Amino acid sequence: MDNDEPLEPETKDEPETKPTPQNSDETLYCEAEASVAVEKEKPARESSETDLEIEDTEKFFTTRQNELYLEACRLMSVVPVSYFLRNMEESYMNLNHHGLGPNGTKAIAIALVSNTSVVTLELADNGLMEEGILSLLEMLQENYYLQEMFPTMTLALRGPKSFLNFFREIRLLSGICSFQANYQIKTLDLSHNQFSDKGGEYMGQMLALNVGLQSLDLSWNHFYIRGAVALCNGLRANGTLQKLDLSMNGFGNEGATALGEVLRLNSSLVYLDISINDISNEGISKISKGLEFNESLKVLKLFLNPMSMDGAVLLILSIKRNPKSKMEEIDISNVLVSEQFLKILDGVCAIHPQLDVVYKAVQGLSAKKTVLLWANPMKLIQSYADQHKITVLDFFKSLSPDGKMTMPVGNFRKAIILQDKVPLNLYQVRELVKKLSDKPDTVNFSLLKTVKP
Repeated sequence: MDNDEPLEPETKDEPETKPTPQNSDETLYCEAEASVAVEKEKPARESSETDLEIEDTEKFFTTRQNELYLEACRLMSVVPVSYFLRNMEESYMNLNHHGLGPNGTKAIAIALVSNTSVVTLELADNGLMEEGILSLLEMLQENYYLQEMFPTMTLALRGPKSFLNFFREIRLLSGICSFQANYQIKTLDLSHNQFSDKGGEYMGQMLALNVGLQSLDLSWNHFYIRGAVALCNGLRANGTLQKLDLSMNGFGNEGATALGEVLRLNSSLVYLDISINDISNEGISKISKGLEFNESLKVLKLFLNPMSMDGAVLLILSIKRNPKSKMEEIDISNVLVSEQFLKILDGVCAIHPQLDVVYKAVQGLSAKKTVLLWANPMKLIQSYADQHKITVLDFFKSLSPDGKMTMPVGNFRKAIILQDKVPLNLYQVRELVKKLSDKPDTVNFSLLKTVKP
């Protein structure tokens, strides 16, 4: 029947046409084209609906998207996800815990190739496996509207070497290359995937060329020396990534050396988590050398690395030597420090009052000094406010240059340390931040209503 025939009435019964069998190994593009071909075998009304040049309304677009997804489900022999069908026009799509598997993921990916609505996609706990990842990567070659994707999953490996063999496949290389060219994805979570050193090499290649990704989680991925160094080589050339989680890997001191070079050159990273990476004082010294030149990093997490107080001293002295450092938080919360360390830290904070160093405890601190350190900061501020006949809120708002009710945590730390009305130590400032923070990087003075002195 000619595609240019007028639309038939909605009430007319239509013969059902079974889809032509397709090979599940075909690419997304072949399958997408196949679904259109099947549509053309139907009566004129449905054939017209597949021609985007005929009508361009929102209702038509939604119908076309639904039909494409349903056809993809038939091709992949999976049950359609009703939540996906109902929310294809929404910007946020949460498909966590839907048990999609690789075929269900492929059907979703086919439908998303031409989708312009979904901006954030969550796919945790879906057993995506290798084929599912490839489907998503192929989809990203065409979809430039998706900005955040969280395909967190643990891959069901078929053997100890299966994932390495999978990484050697040219299809995955093509997928990584497609992601190199995708500038819209801003956030990507690939944690818990046992990528190993070979995966580190490919991720390094992607990072060297991608200019859109801002947040990347690669924790729990079995990166060791070779993979760590390759990953860092890619990071050295990357100028857009702001948040990077590399915790629970095996960088060691060699990987820390490569990271130190990244920190020396990089001007975009703001948050770096390298907790539990077997980095000792030797590796910390290399990281510290990079920090002496870094002007962007604000948060550095080094929790549960085998470092001592000597390594901690190297870290804070590197910040002291860098007048342009923006460091706000260093997490070494498994390290015991001494009173001498606190004196050094006070000197560093005199130059960088926004800095907070989280450590385990202070060795040999007397009970009297402990009581002084932990004096309730809200009671001290309340006492000052009562004496000067102002409210506690007035005191806090005076810390903000524009008198607003919110402040970035770093700016708040700096302002509260520099003010001389109510002298506070680092412990007390940290306590205030905890009480006034409704977001990780912001203090909100409106929370004072719920804070008791």
